[in-house]
Amino acid sequence: MNELAEVKRRLSAIERAPVPVSKFDRYPAVEWAAQGRPQVGGNVWSSVAIANATGLTFDRVEVKFITDFLLTGKREAEVRLAAYRHTGRAERQIVSASSVLNLTGTTDRTIGVVVLRWVHGIPYGWDYADDTTIYTIELQHRYKTGPEEYTPSTRDIFGFHKPTNRAAPGTGGALEMPNNETYETMVLPKTRPGVSGGWVTIPEIVGDSERYGSYSISPMHYCVGLPAERIPEASAKGWAWMRGTNGGWGRDPDITEPDFGV
Repeated sequence: MNELAEVKRRLSAIERAPVPVSKFDRYPAVEWAAQGRPQVGGNVWSSVAIANATGLTFDRVEVKFITDFLLTGKREAEVRLAAYRHTGRAERQIVSASSVLNLTGTTDRTIGVVVLRWVHGIPYGWDYADDTTIYTIELQHRYKTGPEEYTPSTRDIFGFHKPTNRAAPGTGGALEMPNNETYETMVLPKTRPGVSGGWVTIPEIVGDSERYGSYSISPMHYCVGLPAERIPEASAKGWAWMRGTNGGWGRDPDITEPDFGV
């Protein structure tokens, strides 16, 4: 009975018919957070998230992710979905890709939400006799504009200061300063030779996004395979819905563009 069930499963996949035991293919979920994305390899396509799609049932997928620090004219992204074939020899071959979606952001910082629907183009029935071949669907990004160059800034603070690696003189610590006789002001007596007063320059504390001038894109919150009746608008070029960021479709699919092959 087990062998008969396995034959039926393989025939179902080859005939491109959904397996009746599931309404959608489940691919791994990941952390819900927008991560900083610097340029990689001279600004080639690099993967933000990878879903193992081996043994898929449906030829349409839906992907959702969030963005942060996309700023119009300063930090703009190009994103796409791509499918890859991985062999047992650790080789990685691109199978297909969506069109390029330009995410141009907004004038102020806004958390954006993006949903992509795509026909992935991975042929059914590939390598069923090969137990080492794996297929992945990857969300990829590259910079359209940016990252901005960061100009370090500093601030001046007035106060008492001393060398960090030197013990504070006196038993009361570095800031123990006696008043004068009329209690009108603070003085620096000779008994505190290691302590000075004046303006101290310190670096301004900023987050990684400001420091590197980069936007953030989360991994895929989900990547799920769905039948045509659930997402009829999915196509080989792709369909997108977005909120909290402006954007639109750019270049057509091109699997010859360089990527960060791993």
